[in-house]
Amino acid sequence: MKKEYCLFEGMKYIISYPNNYDKDKKYPVIFFLHGAGSRGDNLQLLEGNPYFVITEKMVEFPFITIAPLCNKNTWYDVFEKLQNFVFHCRKFEFVDTDRFYLMGASMGGYATWQLAMTIPDCFSAIVPICGGGMYWNAGRLVNIPIWAFHGGKDGCVLPEESQKMVDAVNENGGNAKITIYPENGHDAWSDTYANNQVYSWLLRNTTNKKEKNTTTDNYHGSASFG
Repeated sequence: MKKEYCLFEGMKYIISYPNNYDKDKKYPVIFFLHGAGSRGDNLQLLEGNPYFVITEKMVEFPFITIAPLCNKNTWYDVFEKLQNFVFHCRKFEFVDTDRFYLMGASMGGYATWQLAMTIPDCFSAIVPICGGGMYWNAGRLVNIPIWAFHGGKDGCVLPEESQKMVDAVNENGGNAKITIYPENGHDAWSDTYANNQVYSWLLRNTTNKKEKNTTTDNYHGSASFG
């Protein structure tokens, strides 16, 4: 796969193109958020992330991947820039905006939940892996198909964190499902990145098949929630 090292407002990122890339075509995009292990200023470290190691071995991988690098402690430290970067990426000529997906693991799993809740109309489907989030705000995700993954023996981020988010989305009328790997610890990402069914599922979900997301949470102005 061809890769480019790029920069957006001081944020380094990688664009990875599929084999036989045609600049005149539009492609489905995975916006990928790495975990804490790839933080820093080194794009080569990000390039060695399991996501790229695994997907590069796939004969048919139709996605363009856009992967920013977190040079702070967490994604939340650069969250406003991350949102602006999503808007920036969606304007690239190669992007099929009806097939713009979000995936992240661990620290990136948390950011996947939060980024989708913050700008839900930007994503056609999301894959949060071993993360969690503010499940009371999950009503904002009702129009986004979600497939979450977690290790059943994860002692770093308890699997209940993903389960709470999935349950909250569905209780609000959304479309979320979860796969628990019963014997996995925190590494729920390797099996997920290697699962072709995940990518087939993504491609079946397009933005033009769902209504514009106008849902807000139920707690605005509520003294009970501070």
